[in-house]
Amino acid sequence: MELLLAAILAGLLVVFFKGGRLKGIKLQAVWLVFCGTLLQLLVLNLPPTSMPDYFVAIGLVTSQLLLLIFAGLNRGRPGFWLLILGLGLNFLVISLNGGFMPISPELAAKLSPGTALEIGQRFGQSKDIVLPMPITRLEWLSDRFFIATGLTRIAFSLGDIFIAAGAFWVIQTLGTSKTQNSQELIV
Repeated sequence: MELLLAAILAGLLVVFFKGGRLKGIKLQAVWLVFCGTLLQLLVLNLPPTSMPDYFVAIGLVTSQLLLLIFAGLNRGRPGFWLLILGLGLNFLVISLNGGFMPISPELAAKLSPGTALEIGQRFGQSKDIVLPMPITRLEWLSDRFFIATGLTRIAFSLGDIFIAAGAFWVIQTLGTSKTQNSQELIV
């Protein structure tokens, strides 16, 4: 999630510094984004005792599917093919690993030093499940990349990279120069 937010912010900053502004654009089925995001926020932010992990897994897979359908419906727009690729990769690896994104015990320990880790269990209240690489299906698509800054530590997948690049590209296509004379479409 942090990588996606950073890509969106970077896209907005580039548009701003180029002297542009965001213009409206007609996208199909925007409601799928709201439903998919709301579902994901709901299942990831409820206390772990209030919802069994299999409901969380179903919610995460459904959320990914809704976002993938939205991207597919808008595939003709610039940047959406990267979103489709990233969402598709994440959907595939999450679906094949019990509805959660696999993360290795070693990487989970880097994210949260000193935290007790149980193999096969959900990592905190995240979308991740702690799985050793040899038993992870499509481990090369799992959360395997790591960035640590003074403020945060994040793990992310190849799919997340494509999603972030796609989101950045989409934002760029929504940016228009103030001097351009173009018609605006309202979402």
